[in-house]
Amino acid sequence: MMKKTTQPTENLQEQGRTAKGRFAKGFAQNPTGRKAGSRNKATEAALALMEGQLGKITQTLINAALGGDLAAIRLVLERLVPPCKEKALPQLNLPPVTDAASLPKLTAAILGAVADGRITPGEGQSLAALANTHAKNLELAELEQRIAALERTQGKGR
Repeated sequence: MMKKTTQPTENLQEQGRTAKGRFAKGFAQNPTGRKAGSRNKATEAALALMEGQLGKITQTLINAALGGDLAAIRLVLERLVPPCKEKALPQLNLPPVTDAASLPKLTAAILGAVADGRITPGEGQSLAALANTHAKNLELAELEQRIAALERTQGKGR
């Protein structure tokens, strides 16, 4: 009959385990986790097998997509041509905004650009949000000037 060997409790606790040998809550063998950019061994092996062949594989995939293979088309669109997150807007002639009175002209110009199709509604919404932030900054600057003027007049009256 084989005798079951157990580790001393102190040794288990040093390894972050309970008396039953399981990992204790909150304990991680590798607290920093996997390093950024590190690859799985299976991925490394697959890439090693395809070394020098990726160009041919990509061209075969593109040819299949051009031939009408829907799965190949999906792969090309999803993997080879990722969606554009943001891009520069086309040149727009937007009026300068120097005070709150000129903000409606800016908003009208943004709406006109969306209506004419020069920018997308999402781009127009982003521009309108920037205009709104600018309006708040103008309002804050005006309030600061008014408070400073009030403080000057109150200081003179004493």
